[in-house]
Amino acid sequence: MKVVSIGGGTGLAALLRGLKAHVIVFPSHQPLQPAISRLTAVVTVTDEGGSSGRLRREFGMLPPGDIRNCLVALAEDEQILTRVFQYRFSRGLGLRGHSFGNLFLTALTDLTGDFAKAVRSASEILAVRGEIFPSTLDDVRLRALLANGRSVDGEAAISSTTTPIRRLSIVPEDCEPLAETLGALEGADLITLGPGSLYTSLIPNLLVRGIVERIERSRARKVYIANLMTQPGETTGYSAADHLRALIEHAGGNLFHYGVFNTEPLSAELLRRYAAEGAEPVANDLDAIQALGIKPACAPLVMEQDYVARHNPRALARHVLSLASTGR
Repeated sequence: MKVVSIGGGTGLAALLRGLKAHVIVFPSHQPLQPAISRLTAVVTVTDEGGSSGRLRREFGMLPPGDIRNCLVALAEDEQILTRVFQYRFSRGLGLRGHSFGNLFLTALTDLTGDFAKAVRSASEILAVRGEIFPSTLDDVRLRALLANGRSVDGEAAISSTTTPIRRLSIVPEDCEPLAETLGALEGADLITLGPGSLYTSLIPNLLVRGIVERIERSRARKVYIANLMTQPGETTGYSAADHLRALIEHAGGNLFHYGVFNTEPLSAELLRRYAAEGAEPVANDLDAIQALGIKPACAPLVMEQDYVARHNPRALARHVLSLASTGR
């Protein structure tokens, strides 16, 4: 099948890491079933913090961080590349805080003169199993209208706000997607959104002109993958249905056939750690989800790694692909 996965951050990378094992690399290759003939990642480009934000300001380029995570996830030799590309300089004038992968993409952008070409070149160099497209090549920023009537600009400010977000917009509003993205959506058998930060990784992709319309037109099975945990400030107190309502409101209607939700409980130790940060597991309010016209597809999908709750890449990929291949 042909799969398009939309998102950003570590959530999208986790899904891609699982889907990679299903991709047909060459005609005689036998991947895990069901097999994927084309895998496309569409990645948000609104990051303004850390290494990505510094490179964005200093070089006038799109932020490379989320793209870097996807390159690593889909690379043939992921183990060594993870160590090299995620390596972060702890010292050095001008280098401290930068990751090697971000600098690699910056160099390729400077050499090719085009961020999309740089991503394609990096994909070839790293033997990536799939294709990766930024959601837009325009220099876009996020703006959020809060429940108190105030507006805040920029990903960092939005993700840290303690006031509920009423509406998200993208500036400029007329930003365009890549033609390759629209083509991949049109020919897809499965389109996924998530997991990832609701207002800073998922919704921004839907605000790019033409993306929602092409998803609506596609005959693909459309699946939303819920986050495991709420995010302090951005989605404090949000249930799974609350996440979906925000997506529906910004998209102008329901895009999804299925919603994927984790049923595996976290350890008491990990729950206490998250609670200390103001986060909790996203509640699966299944009746409210069904009332939105979305069929819940629940499964044990979590793994605990380095004191963090993550989606199990292989379990998540198998579960999502089963929805497209069997409808169950």
